[in-house]
Amino acid sequence: MFKTLTKNTLVIALVVLFATAFRMGEPVPQKAEDVSPLLIGETIPEASFMGMNGKEVNLKKFVESKPTVVIFYRGGWCPFCNRQLAGLQKIEKDILKMGYQILAVSPDSPENLKKTMDKNTLSYTLVSDASMAVAKKFGIAFQAPERYRKFLTKSSGGKNTENLLPVPAVFLLDTAGKIKFEYINPNYRERLSPELLMAAAKVGKASK
Repeated sequence: MFKTLTKNTLVIALVVLFATAFRMGEPVPQKAEDVSPLLIGETIPEASFMGMNGKEVNLKKFVESKPTVVIFYRGGWCPFCNRQLAGLQKIEKDILKMGYQILAVSPDSPENLKKTMDKNTLSYTLVSDASMAVAKKFGIAFQAPERYRKFLTKSSGGKNTENLLPVPAVFLLDTAGKIKFEYINPNYRERLSPELLMAAAKVGKASK
């Protein structure tokens, strides 16, 4: 029995390892529909962002203190993203009461994050993944249409040199960095509603 479980565990571990290696090594998809995101049950990779103050934010260290709601959005220039961020602000107190913290990630430069925060009167943490390195590690980066290139280069402070965008996504992480819930939709017009996020957060908290 023990040998069987050990073999099965080894097979699962090898499959996950192979899938992760394949994700990291493959080219960035040309379309949002072709992304290969991290899955529920997987642990987040080593990743760092830039805060609005210009200081590095290590994701694993950030989530060690509290379960975390991580939002990947396209940028402060996107009206659908602004609507999502504003909706998240409305439920922030309820999310915090459940013991979570909120981290919103975009390719915008720290300077542009400040504009987004002021425009939407946000009080949770915004961080910059201007080079899209973290979005690639999460498997949600894709090649933006060429018409976006000049715009994305400017909004990222010149760091988004590959002309990439993230598929809008929501991840709920525990303090070990394990993914407990995710919502990823290639249609950027469709976002997880605040009500469904609250429900997912409650379930995640109950299953701790």
